[in-house]
Amino acid sequence: MGTILFADRVDAGRRLTEALRREPPSTEKPRLVGALPRGGVVVGAEVAVGLGLPLEVLVARKIGAPGQPEVAIGAVAWDGTMLLNEELIERAGIPRSYVEAEGRRQAAEIERLLGRFLEGRPLPSWRDREVIVVDDGIATGFTVRAAVCALRRAGAAAVWVAAPVAPQEVRDELAKELDRLVILHLPAYFWAVGEFYERFDQVEEEEVSRLLNLYHA
Repeated sequence: MGTILFADRVDAGRRLTEALRREPPSTEKPRLVGALPRGGVVVGAEVAVGLGLPLEVLVARKIGAPGQPEVAIGAVAWDGTMLLNEELIERAGIPRSYVEAEGRRQAAEIERLLGRFLEGRPLPSWRDREVIVVDDGIATGFTVRAAVCALRRAGAAAVWVAAPVAPQEVRDELAKELDRLVILHLPAYFWAVGEFYERFDQVEEEEVSRLLNLYHA
């Protein structure tokens, strides 16, 4: 078991906010928080409130391995951006047909979630914005990286990633792709994000919608 670092996602969000307050903006462009559902939206809401920024949702989905959905072989973002762990796919002998079918399934789920969370609002414009991407923790980094790639393609002026906890090796890889990276804890032993929280309850879609309605731009 890992060491408990946070009481819950609200606690993590408040601590993350304190760290972000010490980081000056990368540009003079307008800033906003882009949170990954579901748990990342709870953390992101605390960051948005604490920094006085609008909150938007970044819907990206992990592509899981056959029979092991918790093992990421890639991820897909809301604009169709797809990142794949080609080395793992080849080593595990995962058929390309499975990867393509699972990618389509996750893309369909992204469309459903966008409809659920935006509730008729248009997709936010990321162009010329400084975006702070927030999640409740980073395991493999594929979902976050897919979101970052999509933001770059959308013309974001700068992209940050902020999370309470992540493995050191993932942090090092992410740092190469970002304007700023803020991770509060880099444990030597990392199994799952939830092990570092005292309470890590499932966040329901209704709660995500409620927070977005309260704090979106």
